[in-house]
Amino acid sequence: MKKITIIGYGRFGQTLVRLLQDDFEITIYTRHPELVSGTQASKEKMLKQVQHDISKINFTDSLTAAYQNDTIFYAVPMSAFEEVLKEHETYITDHHVLIDVLTVKCHPKKVFTHILKNKKTQALLTHPMFGPDSSKDGFEELPIIIEQFRTNERTYAFWKEYFVAKQLQVIEMSAEEHDHLSANSLGLTHFIGRMLGEYKLKETPIDSLGTKRLLQVKEQVCNDTWELFTDMQHYNPYTKQMRVKFGEIYDGLFNKLIPERIDKAKLTIGIQGGIGSFNEEAIEDYLKQHNIVNAEITYLYTTENVLRELHEGNIDQGVFAMHNATGGIVMESVEAMARHKFAIIEEFAIIISHTLMTRKDIPFEEVTTIMCHPQVLAQCKETLAKKYPHLELTSGEGELIDTALVAKHIAEGKLPKHIATLGSKILADIYDLQKIEENLQDLTENYTSFLLVKRI
Repeated sequence: MKKITIIGYGRFGQTLVRLLQDDFEITIYTRHPELVSGTQASKEKMLKQVQHDISKINFTDSLTAAYQNDTIFYAVPMSAFEEVLKEHETYITDHHVLIDVLTVKCHPKKVFTHILKNKKTQALLTHPMFGPDSSKDGFEELPIIIEQFRTNERTYAFWKEYFVAKQLQVIEMSAEEHDHLSANSLGLTHFIGRMLGEYKLKETPIDSLGTKRLLQVKEQVCNDTWELFTDMQHYNPYTKQMRVKFGEIYDGLFNKLIPERIDKAKLTIGIQGGIGSFNEEAIEDYLKQHNIVNAEITYLYTTENVLRELHEGNIDQGVFAMHNATGGIVMESVEAMARHKFAIIEEFAIIISHTLMTRKDIPFEEVTTIMCHPQVLAQCKETLAKKYPHLELTSGEGELIDTALVAKHIAEGKLPKHIATLGSKILADIYDLQKIEENLQDLTENYTSFLLVKRI
């Protein structure tokens, strides 16, 4: 066992060389052209940077040469492990001892079992719980997990005693127990570290000890490859449960910090529309039927705004249109619902009718466009095609998707004079607009259903 092969020469492959180079002659299988066929001087320069002894290291891109040694370490990405084993299968003999160093253990155990099912090849499962950063000052007391798996007593004892001699903290554990524990320790740590990286946590002059430790976690985790992080999350069968639990706890804690009511004296309700909208009519009708008197309406214009404000704790409840008898599903609401969590308090409906209106200082003959919510256009499609086929039909972007806001902008001169709108006749009274024609909806009983929602 004085000669070993390491498949892969990435960051951990280099760390593995530092651990083993004093005791073994090492062959490294790599496709790096400079390492395989470069000059001695160039190799020495590269190896000096990673503290490697070139006199004990041979580089090769030949699998035949790599598998001349009996002991093979696999320092490859988790996502590549199975593919590598399949590619190398014909070179693996009954005399080999295969050792993986993957961060997860159930996955390599499964791959080894499949690839070696017709062979007597020995296989040892290990997880060195250190990397290039944590081992830069030495390997003393750093943990390594091992499972005997397919090795005989002699081989297992050799490597166990070797790791102890290197002053590593050897922990014997099954692959299943390892992955279960790792998901809630290493997996969770890397998940939080990556979150802190996405959050862009930075050092400040007032950092506490706890903050400094969070910064250390972020730096150490984010210094590893993104591939390592995703592989750790995908190939450990228990990390999905960890992420789900973490998300549920986060949501619960987040909501605990938001009071049940923003203002204890009143109920604050955010609605999809503006002043004079059908959303306002709907919630006022709902409040009257349920004898709710201490309520304040916040006009938010879009369903996205309603659900975001609800999530952030700026309103107590939200209202938005969900479905119309003619226009069908309100896609604006569906798209916003897909991005947020909430609970439905109640679904209710009102009959609505649509009025065409313009500014009073422009003859209707000069109107070229009707701008309103796409649902309004869907509810009046046939009628508009018959009565006003010459007018362009359009909807605004962002908050201007709301018909009530369009009416306000028309009245204030923020939209061109040639634009009319189609919505509640109340808007004409509020903004002093000219009513051109009422009841333009295709159905007489034009029901629209609304959802009243709250935080989960």
